[in-house]
Amino acid sequence: MTDQQPLRTSFRQGNNEQVRHQATLQVQEARESGDAAGEVEGLYALARVALRDHDLTAAEDLAQRALTVAQQTGERALEERPRHVLAAVARLAGDHARAVVLYQASIDLNRALGNQVTVHTESHNLAMIELQLGHIDRARLLMSEGHDRVRQGGLHDFVPYLGLAGAALALADDDVHRAARLIGFTDKAFARLGQVPDPDDASELAMMRERVADELDAETVQTELATGAAWSLADAFGGTWPRASESMREDDDA
Repeated sequence: MTDQQPLRTSFRQGNNEQVRHQATLQVQEARESGDAAGEVEGLYALARVALRDHDLTAAEDLAQRALTVAQQTGERALEERPRHVLAAVARLAGDHARAVVLYQASIDLNRALGNQVTVHTESHNLAMIELQLGHIDRARLLMSEGHDRVRQGGLHDFVPYLGLAGAALALADDDVHRAARLIGFTDKAFARLGQVPDPDDASELAMMRERVADELDAETVQTELATGAAWSLADAFGGTWPRASESMREDDDA
């Protein structure tokens, strides 16, 4: 099957230089041909690479340029990805109050567009911000709703993010051992998909690793990571999960 979004696939796989090269060419060609959608997609890809490079100024500039192009077309669907990056910039900059506003606006837009999968992913991002703000009950509710959507909707690519959110919630509950296990679960889930975390989640995952390493001795950390890496979704979160999701634990060579 032909990959309809090669830049996004390459980015999820961590191929930053490939994305940068291909996206730059795509922006140039799109401008020459008057392909606004292609230009927005290319600028969006470049903005995501800038996020991964921790260059928030460049990421915001590229996303704003993409949003301007999208708005000039009058097609609201083209605004969705640039707005996602602008929210991520606020999140990485530590402007959590603004990030909440931007993620909620993104959720509202995607709900209006019928993009239920993106509603789900932005709800995850909102949950992570609510944790940063100390709104633990709100975050817990959003994460529980996310579990239900993955369980019912077969969103198998989102399994690593369940682990990541669960680790963040465990640390908010001061359960460092569970957090370490869920970090191991998350690492293995990403590896099985052949992906790496999005930049904002990667930043928070790195901070979680630091806290775990600060509070547990090195041998305990490795033991807990290994325990979590062997967990299924049922082990991690309880309940019954689709067979396709649970089968991820059996594919040790992926």
